[in-house]
Amino acid sequence: MKILFTGGGSGGHFYPIIAVAEKLNQRLLAENLPPIDLYFMSTEPYDQKLLDDNKIVFERVTAGKMRGYFSLQNIIDVFKTGWGIIRAIFQMFSLYPDVVFGKGGFASFPVLVAAVFFRIPIIIHESDTVPGRVNQIAGKFANKIAISYPEAATYFPIGKTALTGNPIREEVIRPSGKDAWKELGLDPKVPVLLVLGGSQGARLINEEIVTLSPRLVEKYQVIHQTGEANAEEVKNIVNGLLAGNPNASRYHVYGYLDTMTMKLAAEASTIVVSRAGSAIFEIAVWGLPAILIPIANHVGDHQRKNAFAYARAGGALVIEESNLGPNILISEIDRLMADTERQRSMKEAARVFARTDAAAKIADEILAIVLQHKIQD
Repeated sequence: MKILFTGGGSGGHFYPIIAVAEKLNQRLLAENLPPIDLYFMSTEPYDQKLLDDNKIVFERVTAGKMRGYFSLQNIIDVFKTGWGIIRAIFQMFSLYPDVVFGKGGFASFPVLVAAVFFRIPIIIHESDTVPGRVNQIAGKFANKIAISYPEAATYFPIGKTALTGNPIREEVIRPSGKDAWKELGLDPKVPVLLVLGGSQGARLINEEIVTLSPRLVEKYQVIHQTGEANAEEVKNIVNGLLAGNPNASRYHVYGYLDTMTMKLAAEASTIVVSRAGSAIFEIAVWGLPAILIPIANHVGDHQRKNAFAYARAGGALVIEESNLGPNILISEIDRLMADTERQRSMKEAARVFARTDAAAKIADEILAIVLQHKIQD
């Protein structure tokens, strides 16, 4: 018995796959089921250690990006995708999994085409309010479709679509069991502002927060995740702006936050300022009141629509880039920091939105198809 995972080369696609794989492995062990071979097919392994930890074998596939704008690279990538489909068909024939689970993204397109060619059952998951191009196509052929936002349901067939939420790894959900303030060198009596810009950092957010650093440290402690490429620059600017400031030690710059450090930061923080990508789901799991600043003109306007969907659910307030400025940002931070009742309601809304059983529900659907195949064989 075999299960094949596929998805594009980003954490938003990869980590939910790992979350589902974790639940599948737990089910197999708890229910004493026969072993199932797990595979991940993409252009890159993304995190080989996590694949190894979850007993997932990586299979490389060739794929070209499907850009929504004119580029000469599009012409080359059409041929790359065509070649990728041919290769994927041979790879699929060799593996012949019982079911394919797709997370979307350009890297999954050849794999899903090959699965349709061999009439292998497909389950897909969509993390955004507006599905990407690959998932919109795959939705026409998929046996089951899982979505994270109710707004995405309008893009898929009603009878096959279920609102599950976004699969989150147990490592992210599980409390740290540590004193977060002590571990991070923070004062538990001073409110903490967490600033997230994603793994690559968000230059606009970095610039606005750094500009506000002298005002922020008057009342708050700041954990600022800048993106590794921006860390040294931000540190130098902050050190200059806070030179001689008695509260300079309240500003903490991180290029990258690993899972444990991120979890500790979330446990210590009062509110978070973030982009509106897949981080929304982790913010919701942690129950953090959020100020979201979606990327303007993002592909499909995904981030903006995700941000407002989460705001409608009650977990966040939104500042659009066109309105962003230091005075507006500090005003919203101060207002939310001071409003403990708003914080409480946002925490409750976030935990409802999080749907921490998403990975388990999807794993159960995948397992049901696999076991049905075994019975038929």
